[in-house]
Amino acid sequence: MRVIVTMACTETGDRNYTTTKNKRNHPERLELKKYCPRLKKYTIHRETR
Repeated sequence: MRVIVTMACTETGDRNYTTTKNKRNHPERLELKKYCPRLKKYTIHRETR
């Protein structure tokens, strides 16, 4: 049930990270605060389709 998802920065749109999530427990999109190398600061990264 675990799937690999790609995380994209909300400010630049860069796809910087990949992670896994359980679709049964979390059907909504994942949203985490991660480091964006282009901006050199922590920003919100959202799961892309």
